[in-house]
Amino acid sequence: MRIETHGQQLEVTAALRDYVETKLARLQRHYDHPFDVRTQLSLDKPDHRAEATILIAGRTLHCDAAAIDMYAAIDLLADKLDRLLMKHKSKQVDHHRGESLARNGELT
Repeated sequence: MRIETHGQQLEVTAALRDYVETKLARLQRHYDHPFDVRTQLSLDKPDHRAEATILIAGRTLHCDAAAIDMYAAIDLLADKLDRLLMKHKSKQVDHHRGESLARNGELT
């Protein structure tokens, strides 16, 4: 997983960059294939805004969050991205092979 962090009208410090990377590192446990995450941090007075775009093979997922401070906005963004990736993963079904009891583990 590759994470790019940019700031709009805001300088991205090393502490903010590390915080984004640690919070978004948990996204990798949901998806085995490599993917890219582009985050943009901005200041919309009085709120702070964090946006992210995830580039997965054949799909682009986008999410944003706003909060009273930047760290809270990043926390909200990480939670939303986590739910979005879980939803995307649950939609993936191999339509050529179909569902079977043996593959689900229900056949013993």
